Amino acid sequence: MSKTAIVTGGNGRLGLAVLRGLCRRLAADDVVYLTARDPERGRAAVDRLRREGFAPRLAALDLCDPAGAEALADTVAARHGGVDILIGGAGARIDLATRNQDQVGAYVDTNNHGTRRLIEAFAPRLRDGARFVCVVGDLGGLRHLPHRLRARFDVDRVSLADLSEVMDDYVRAVREGRSAAEGWPAWIGVPSAIGTVAAVKVLARELAADPARRDIVVNVACVGRPDPAAPGDAAAREEALERAAADVVWLATLPAGTRTPHAELVRERTALPFRA
Repeated sequence: MSKTAIVTGGNGRLGLAVLRGLCRRLAADDVVYLTARDPERGRAAVDRLRREGFAPRLAALDLCDPAGAEALADTVAARHGGVDILIGGAGARIDLATRNQDQVGAYVDTNNHGTRRLIEAFAPRLRDGARFVCVVGDLGGLRHLPHRLRARFDVDRVSLADLSEVMDDYVRAVREGRSAAEGWPAWIGVPSAIGTVAAVKVLARELAADPARRDIVVNVACVGRPDPAAPGDAAAREEALERAAADVVWLATLPAGTRTPHAELVRERTALPFRA
């Protein structure tokens, strides 16, 4: 049976690299969807990949739209019966010229609530043997939080809804100027990354409790998100991008029967600690 793969945020540099690697690994009759929030940018990305000899399909997806992920999941399930590979690579970037108070809401809505929407929509449609990989930039471990905040990300007890409430509380703390006093890091990417890793670990816990689930493996890829505008050697940045994409593709195509890594934060095929 042919496989169905979905890559969110597929029109970015990392997304394009992941799609190339995934198309190379999968069979000719497998279906790969490139999703994009902006249809024009999505079409340009698909056209570029097709000129390179690949054949992804385009699907519109805005993870900030509460109904968007559910609608796409329904469409893909109707066409293909389910999903075999899901890569959550869509994410907002931090604008260094913008105050945290002015961007934290949109950042968390895209990166955290968007991940929750993706999980809630697609988890019921993951076929046996499916692989789900969520992408974070960096700093996704609890060691980056003071002890008094770590319990809020107790993945053995909290639900996805609980994590959403934690992230909403964090957004309010930043906007109201009390986040530092509560112990939150100054860099808004840190709590967001921790929340994303926690969400995937909660998904893994919920899947393990369902006896109907077989051989579904979920992980988080810590990729660092190489910035093409950053100073330094362009060749080194490109090499880092390719390594990151290879990591994502490796996790997305782990062979049947894989036990580890599972529910891990992974960088260059090495599991990183979540708990401090």
